[in-house]
Amino acid sequence: MYLSSETFSQTTELINLDTVKAERFDTGKMWTFEFPPTEYFKEAYGFTPDKEWFEHVQLATLKFANYCSASFVSEDGLIMTNHHCARESVTEIMSDENDFHKDGFIAWDLSDEIPVPGLFVEQCVGIEDVTEEIYLTLETAKSDSERLAIESEKIIEIESRYQNDEETFAKVTPLYFGGKYSLYFYKRYNDVRLVFAPESQAGYFGGDYDNFTYPRYNLDCSFFRVYDNEGKPLKVDHYFKWSEKGAEPGELVFVPGNPGSTSRLNTVAQLEYARDYTYPQTIQLVDSFIEFLEGIMKEDPEASNYLNDQLLNYNNSKKAYSGMLEGLRNPVLMQRKRDFENGLREKIQSNDELNKKYGTIWTEIENVVFEMKELSNEQVALSNDSFDSPDYFLIASQLIPIANEFELLKTDTSIIYTDKDLKESIDLLIPDDFDYDRNKELLKNKIDILYEKFGDAEFINKFTDGKKGDDAVEDILSRTILTSPEKMYELVKEGSDSLLNSGDPFIEFIQYSDQRNELISIRMDEISMKEMTSNQKLGEALFEVYGTSIPPDATFTLRLSDGIVKGFAYNGTEAPSITTFYGMLDRYYSFDGEFPWDLSERWLNVPYEFDFSTPFNFVSTNDVVGGNSGSPIINKNAEIVGVAFDGNIQSLPGDFIYDPEVNRSVGVHSAGMLEAIKDLYQFEKLAEELLDGQLNE
Repeated sequence: MYLSSETFSQTTELINLDTVKAERFDTGKMWTFEFPPTEYFKEAYGFTPDKEWFEHVQLATLKFANYCSASFVSEDGLIMTNHHCARESVTEIMSDENDFHKDGFIAWDLSDEIPVPGLFVEQCVGIEDVTEEIYLTLETAKSDSERLAIESEKIIEIESRYQNDEETFAKVTPLYFGGKYSLYFYKRYNDVRLVFAPESQAGYFGGDYDNFTYPRYNLDCSFFRVYDNEGKPLKVDHYFKWSEKGAEPGELVFVPGNPGSTSRLNTVAQLEYARDYTYPQTIQLVDSFIEFLEGIMKEDPEASNYLNDQLLNYNNSKKAYSGMLEGLRNPVLMQRKRDFENGLREKIQSNDELNKKYGTIWTEIENVVFEMKELSNEQVALSNDSFDSPDYFLIASQLIPIANEFELLKTDTSIIYTDKDLKESIDLLIPDDFDYDRNKELLKNKIDILYEKFGDAEFINKFTDGKKGDDAVEDILSRTILTSPEKMYELVKEGSDSLLNSGDPFIEFIQYSDQRNELISIRMDEISMKEMTSNQKLGEALFEVYGTSIPPDATFTLRLSDGIVKGFAYNGTEAPSITTFYGMLDRYYSFDGEFPWDLSERWLNVPYEFDFSTPFNFVSTNDVVGGNSGSPIINKNAEIVGVAFDGNIQSLPGDFIYDPEVNRSVGVHSAGMLEAIKDLYQFEKLAEELLDGQLNE
């Protein structure tokens, strides 16, 4: 059972972490098609798919644009993906007269299917192992930077041997950090037209509250059609037939798709850096974007028409990153990662040849991470645009370019920039509701942070005049011009040199921090190069020890995940493996029909033949992450039993570790999709095509 960090803080003393061991599938089940684990499938399920099965599944599965997955579901180019994957496309083709987010979209005839500008899908038509060729070239490298440059040049050379245009191309993707290299051949289809999308309230029922949760009740599906170069529905040989019955509890199911990225092969030191630095900073940045968008939408409600998609994406990201961070703060999960790492190190160190090649990898990475931490701490301390920084730093950073621009305009008579324009620009820097008291507190806190990080460094003493606490705040504010628009105006009028050499504490601090941050960025690039080289060696070591018994991290390339339709323990009870449409009504009435659990009239006044007891959503132990959205869920007969659209909240640590006890993929059931399409939307033409596998004109 997955426990929150708060729960663990109360029970850690009851857990002997020394007894916690790595488990077989901690690195996940995102198997590559070039190295399918057929023996494992036979051992676990008594099922041994043949070469034709894998080829069929590969060719029926698609990338949807550059962010989701999809699949062919009829011989006439019909493809299935998620509603949330289609959201941007739906927005793209809407007009003032047609609000498809509110009303949904149905193309009753082929002529009604609307092309989506810029939308494409990609089919992986071939895979080739090019590891040996790249390794032979890398042997000539004499330094880390040269190794990376040679790798990049070699990849470009390999890709350039093949046709690369709007319809076909080849792409080399490193696996296991470069322990293996695969060359993927793609066919791109650029004429993609919308066929069906439900209302957004049905596709994203429950909104951000229900996102990454289960039990769930979402019609998160949509259908498009690929057209050929003659403007006709594309004829395909490989598509998934539709299972009318759909997924059943305990059934073996597979998810072919394109998972985006994971960090499961990273070292513990790298994961700790992500826990302490990367994710907290990323969440803070996402929060600022959300606050910015919500502010615009509050001032201009009409803006929600084009900003809502962005806001939904940022809220999704925040919840995902927060879940990943909570997982990294879970001592049991981290101990499993340590045990896996220790096991690999022991295997390397017990073999003289491997130890000579790879024995120093972890020390190299730890040294890189240590320096990254030091530089990150310095960057945070010097930052002037975070929530905990006083606005005076932002004012200073904006005033300097205003002064530089005004200086340039003195010599460029073609541009008219009056004193009035300058005054207005400066007045905007200090709004009428400027909170002086709050900024005093923020400045005091910033000074404490600077002293804690840098001690009595020269630039700190210059900024504070050697003072601390309230004394430093009062002194700085007495020496700055940034509290007075009039003083700023007069100094800028004198010229940018006068401003930069004015001795203003905030102006001097910004100049120092900008210069220092530029040097930090250069050094970060240098040590990132070292980390990439060490990661390549780590990947080689992993592959030498484990081979393909563990899958590589996700790379937004074609993978296959196996799993079982299975519920899980949660909230002191049990989550069912399958939900029904009745659950959607329960959520609606439990929240008095309030957003985001409101429903359209279509859902509240259903046709007589619509059956609320039909399976709607379901969970399985398949290993999925971002990028898998829209992936088909198939049975061993390669029939559609659902479409993957989410994971439960316990799946979020799946970025760095997969836990089959609680990690679940959430999908829309094939029976539920069919019931809604046929009996609720009464789109019988689409229902017939799904069941027959072809258009019936």
